[in-house]
Amino acid sequence: MLKSAVVSVVKASTRFASITVLIGVILAIASGFYTFKHFAINTDISHLISSDLDWRKRDIAFEKAFDQERLILAVVEAPTPEFANAAAAALTEKLSSNSNNFDSVKRLGGGPFFDKHGLLFLPTEELAKVTSQFQSAVPLIEIMAGDPSIRGLTGALETGLAGVKRGQVTLDGAAAPFNTISQTVEDVLAKRNAFFSWRGLTSPEPLTDGDKRAFIEIKPILDFKELEPGRAATDAIRAAAVDLKLEQQFGARVRLTGPVAIANEEFSTVKEGAIVNGIGTVVVVLFILWMALHSSKIIFAVAANLFVGLAITTAVGLLLVDSLNLLSIAFAVLFVGLGVDFGIQYSVRYRSERFKTNDLDKALVQAAEYSAVPLSLAAMSTAAGFLSFLPTSYRGISELGEIAGAGMVVAFLSSITVLPALIKLLNPAGEKEPLGYAFLAPLDRFLEDHRIGIIAGTIGVALAGLPLLYFMHFDFNPINLRNPKVESIATFLDLRRDPNTGANAVNVMAPSEQAAKEVEARLSKLPEVSRTLSLDTFVPGDQPAKLKLIQAGAKVLQPALNPDQIDAPPTDQENAEALNGSAEALRKVAGEASGPGPDAARRLAVALSSLAGADQATRDKAQDVFVRPLKLAFDQLRSMLQAQQVTLANLPEDIVSSWKTKDGQLRVEALPKGDPNDNDTLRKFAAAVLQAEPNAIGGPVSILKSGDTIVASFIQAGLWALLSISLLLWITLRRITDVLLTLVPLLVAGAVTLEICVLIGLPLNFANIVALPLLLGVGVAFKIYYVTAWRSGRTNLLQSALTRAIFFSALTTATAFGSLWLSSHPGTASMGKLLALSLLTTLAAVLLFQPALMGKPRHIDETGDTDH
Repeated sequence: MLKSAVVSVVKASTRFASITVLIGVILAIASGFYTFKHFAINTDISHLISSDLDWRKRDIAFEKAFDQERLILAVVEAPTPEFANAAAAALTEKLSSNSNNFDSVKRLGGGPFFDKHGLLFLPTEELAKVTSQFQSAVPLIEIMAGDPSIRGLTGALETGLAGVKRGQVTLDGAAAPFNTISQTVEDVLAKRNAFFSWRGLTSPEPLTDGDKRAFIEIKPILDFKELEPGRAATDAIRAAAVDLKLEQQFGARVRLTGPVAIANEEFSTVKEGAIVNGIGTVVVVLFILWMALHSSKIIFAVAANLFVGLAITTAVGLLLVDSLNLLSIAFAVLFVGLGVDFGIQYSVRYRSERFKTNDLDKALVQAAEYSAVPLSLAAMSTAAGFLSFLPTSYRGISELGEIAGAGMVVAFLSSITVLPALIKLLNPAGEKEPLGYAFLAPLDRFLEDHRIGIIAGTIGVALAGLPLLYFMHFDFNPINLRNPKVESIATFLDLRRDPNTGANAVNVMAPSEQAAKEVEARLSKLPEVSRTLSLDTFVPGDQPAKLKLIQAGAKVLQPALNPDQIDAPPTDQENAEALNGSAEALRKVAGEASGPGPDAARRLAVALSSLAGADQATRDKAQDVFVRPLKLAFDQLRSMLQAQQVTLANLPEDIVSSWKTKDGQLRVEALPKGDPNDNDTLRKFAAAVLQAEPNAIGGPVSILKSGDTIVASFIQAGLWALLSISLLLWITLRRITDVLLTLVPLLVAGAVTLEICVLIGLPLNFANIVALPLLLGVGVAFKIYYVTAWRSGRTNLLQSALTRAIFFSALTTATAFGSLWLSSHPGTASMGKLLALSLLTTLAAVLLFQPALMGKPRHIDETGDTDH
């Protein structure tokens, strides 16, 4: 019945060839128009998992409550903390005035609130130590605040040297600040980029990268009509940074990350090189088609048929899923790689029949008769392999399976309608020679003579490699599927190295303040948790004692910070004289002594003397390098001395809204202890938090849950594929042994594929794991061709035209998969790599293991049709 139906369709299509081709062209044009109007791609990998899962529902609720999906994080980095803070403040102010691109703009961990109340967040003992030093700092601050110039700075230096002479400060104790100042002056003299931090000078610990960063949280207005909805917003941020001259003014750079920036660049990564790779793939496929078909007319027919099928499949896919995702977009490559197989199989069979009869119509019908069952079975099994993803919770692959499954049906139908009609209209020349591979006769005999050894050896190798699967690694971290070279991902990876940024934070929602305190108490006891944060974190403890210390310090410092009058700016000559005077004072203090302090003093004396002997422009540059951050530091210090009591009631709205929803829910955040870039650390952290708080969400918890969901989905998909394909084969072949002859080589190829993955260090991940269930659908298609030929009594299969068709079909499929391998997107590239590897092992199983496993047919076809 199947053969009769396919032959009838081919006869009708070739009888009304012009109408058939016209209908195909009209459908392709209509599909192209629909695609143009409705094409959309969603680059957010969080949407690859079904939203119906409990943990995903919690994730989505959290994202909506705090608007996390619509977020850009601007990371402002500068050479000094003072400049990072100033650059971030300037950028925040400018962006806040742009209501066309942004809904909200706020500083994180900075801004007026922290500038004013920062000292309250120090431990009481540390704050007491800081404020106790104010009295000794008054003379220096008084001089520099009243005369913010080289003259004032050298005056403060000489005041400090007087303290050394009186024994109040040791010279060795001043070695570090002297060397820091010397290095900055030397940089100015050498015309290098020079920056100076007064905070760094007074800090007992070296400044970290985190100290020189500031964060701005931006909620952009997105344009969902565009493929990159956040592009206008990110462009506006970068333009603002240029307009403010942040690099020239503060040596600052602005890097963007967060969901919106990552999605924008994810799409750019996917399309990067796509056109070049696509053109290259087409050229290679056309070359392979020429090698297989040796007829420009048949090649044109196959290519045109493929184009019609791809156009229709794209439209059907968008109709089914609304928008493509980063995995489902690979359907196009899969369609080309697998869809062309049907065209090659039919066309090679047609050529073989044309050689025998040299009758166009008869060859087209005979090709349909010979290829009807294997082609139909291959299409159905491949579609079944794809559709096995549908019941899973891995939405990204489920949608890919839905589109690709429909595509296989489209490819099959077009290959028995449009393709024969095109060949009929083009009427290619007849064949001059048979299409088989006679030179493979020795290999056919070898496989027959050494059948038992080949079967035992192949299965033995596969079984011997099974222990390797213990070392099979699954990379559950989706960030590794991103391109680490793009700004948004590179920035995120930098932030993730700093445990204080919260890049790997886990959140728990609590219904009330009391519940939040209980959650925080439970999480803080876990050894895997380094610290916890909540809204209460922003209300400092022991405030009465701290405010008393700050107020006492303010009485001491404020007169110095706010002098009654500022000295008139010195002339350049006065600055030069001040530099020479300080250099001389340093030499006297150092004397002939040796050690860190005297050596540092002499080094600074040389630097100041050299600066005094330089030109005015160099001295002006040096003055700017030291005085600009000094003024910023004094402004921040003035603000900190005005601290007042902080309560939940007077916390700024932007802080409250980041930790408390409008309906009163509060979030508690936990950060991991240990290496934040280590997958094992994150896995243990997530497991421990889930044990204590089963409703925890975000960060490593979501990643862990995603991994569990995806692994379960692929086990489910693999079982569905195996079951459906087995059932399909049994219905068609009606023999358990024949079904096993088709599936056993496939399972062997699958095992060997995974073993090779371990040997070459290719881990499974969220993207490339798609190759395993597809291996069932794709691999069984090739094997069906041999099994059906074997069942019909054909011998010497390697010499037949069927091997030619399978070989070149595999080459085109490998080329299509290889184009994925060349993608700039790591996830897509890993998928292409594993697909190509699985195809290679499958082809080896088809050509070398399958004939040996089948042996001689049950009955021999006496026609001797070896080119079949």
